[in-house]
Amino acid sequence: MKILTPSPTELTIGRAATPIAFIRAIVTGYRRLGMDPANALAQAQIPSALLETPDARVTAAQMEVMSGVAMQELDDETLGWFSRRLPWGSYGMLCRASLTSPTLEVALKRWCRHHRLLTEDIVLDFSQPRGSATIRIVEHTGLGELREFCLVSTLRYLLGYACWLVDSRIALAETTFPFPAPHHADAYHYLFSGPVRFDADTASLSFDARYLELPVRRDEKALQTMLQRALPLTVLQYRRDRLLVHSVAQILATDPAAAHTAEDVAAQLNTSVRTLHRQLKEEGVSLQRLKNEARRERAIKLLLQTRKPVKQIAAAVGFDSEKSFARAFREWTGVAPSAYRIGASAETPQPASPR
Repeated sequence: MKILTPSPTELTIGRAATPIAFIRAIVTGYRRLGMDPANALAQAQIPSALLETPDARVTAAQMEVMSGVAMQELDDETLGWFSRRLPWGSYGMLCRASLTSPTLEVALKRWCRHHRLLTEDIVLDFSQPRGSATIRIVEHTGLGELREFCLVSTLRYLLGYACWLVDSRIALAETTFPFPAPHHADAYHYLFSGPVRFDADTASLSFDARYLELPVRRDEKALQTMLQRALPLTVLQYRRDRLLVHSVAQILATDPAAAHTAEDVAAQLNTSVRTLHRQLKEEGVSLQRLKNEARRERAIKLLLQTRKPVKQIAAAVGFDSEKSFARAFREWTGVAPSAYRIGASAETPQPASPR
């Protein structure tokens, strides 16, 4: 696998927000195997003296290089956390196993299930309590001094991949960790949006269960590109939140014939009309476009699955006349409603006649 890394200049550009404690954890992984981390530190341009400075921070690019070099030199993508190594490419297999999922829910369930094939030192538990989705880490073995780095990285890897998979920010309701707040607790807010709680029973993250319905937007080609430089996913914060568009589409689909004014839709989403229009614009869509898509999908379903006259279908999707519906349908599909129905029927395989 080809690995793309930041240039020497890029390493020191940007805010140094990653705690030196995470670099020390990687160094601990080296020493557990009796190996020297000097090469990884040199490539990441991290002086060894910095390891003894508790308040020190490094840039995301330095963390990326340090982690990438260590994973290859140790041949362990978990950097010594578990009782057995996870060779280079292990997490790539997890990505591929969930890539063909229709929705985020299926993808996360596959990730949690297949992660257990790699190790049982920790197990990922997926649940949906009262309208939220929660992923919890169950520890089956002592992780020792690498516990914090392991739990933080495991949750952040999964969150980063989930955001990438649906091309959307996932707003977290809460993230928890089963240890006291560390000296560098402020850095956690760069990795996990929303409230972070320490001294909890387990490590976990929770978010609105509606995100689970978002469709997977990536394919094998996109995965190949991402895997060339996957580690930035652990710090990338997506600005786009596709949950809004998905929620608006669901509201419109329940009754395509309704007027669905911006005021009505905003009220159902507990947001302002201004925020609704702004976020839709950021997504590159408009409320009218989503209305048209809902009407089109409903019209096509009625044309193909019922024998209703076109005039009745026009009324069912919110048009005052058959003529205006036919004009809009032709703009959507390129053909008239009746022609669409006939064409679809002609393409449907007919049962073989008996001999």
